[in-house]
Amino acid sequence: MPLRSMTGFAQVKGELTSQMAETVNPPAGPASMSSSMQGNGRVAFVLSLKSVNHRFLDLHFRLPSGSDSLEMQLRRLLKEKIARGHVEVMLNVERGGGETLALNRPLVSAYIAAFRAAAGEFAVPAEPDLNVILRIPGALDSASNPDDGALEPAVMARVGEALDRLNEMREQEGRGIEHELRQRMTHLREAVKTVQVHRRTVLQSYVERLQSRLQELLGSSADKERVLQEAALLVDRSDIQEEIVRLENHVQHFLGLLDENGEVGKKLDFLLQEMNREANTLLSKTSGLAGEALKITEAGLVMKAEIEKSREQVQNLE
Repeated sequence: MPLRSMTGFAQVKGELTSQMAETVNPPAGPASMSSSMQGNGRVAFVLSLKSVNHRFLDLHFRLPSGSDSLEMQLRRLLKEKIARGHVEVMLNVERGGGETLALNRPLVSAYIAAFRAAAGEFAVPAEPDLNVILRIPGALDSASNPDDGALEPAVMARVGEALDRLNEMREQEGRGIEHELRQRMTHLREAVKTVQVHRRTVLQSYVERLQSRLQELLGSSADKERVLQEAALLVDRSDIQEEIVRLENHVQHFLGLLDENGEVGKKLDFLLQEMNREANTLLSKTSGLAGEALKITEAGLVMKAEIEKSREQVQNLE
């Protein structure tokens, strides 16, 4: 599987007619044809998938009421095809042509009764507004509403195409992120090489200055061998070779994961945290030094900038 971004969008449209409903649930006879067949009504649906970055797979569904079975099927399929991301699944159903509407009498009656009871209790002279009542969810039911047995397979027949489009967009975004990450690692390697070039000069300067300072403090009576041993120990603690080696290894590992493709976002993020730790240690060891050491500081700041920019991109990878 190629590298994928967690950001993407896809939409597919489908159409369901009463003939399709008859095919899925054929009536027992001409006289038993349900009201959903009336007028040979056309039913269109739009299935949309939208994903953004998230630490785990987080699925959210916005489906018509009564779509529990469809949601379970969609959830199962999405878990197979997507590893990480906040994914919103939206299904809009539009009916036209031969659609007829039926009044939900129990709901409307209950609303009117509650309205009048409240008006009487609080002595408010008011009557319920029919326009408001009919906007209540469920106040009007579609008499030509297709049976769930017809809508469900029609949607499932198109969801594969929607997923392919979504992953195609995520892969396209992923290729762009991969290209940028490889550039960032190139810049990071150049900064590490800069540090390596100036390391020995900085160490020699550090040793000479340390020897001179110790000689001043201890005077001529000081044991020169002892002074040199202490100086060598301090220099060793201030050496940044270990950080340089670790950074180079981390960069090599990072590029190897990019070559592997697949679900590597979390691993790359962890590696970048390790790189940032090494860069911080390198800067702390060379702080306060002048001369060529300033070039190491500059290179260290470049490292941190490249690492931070890389982390922004990696957190978008699946």
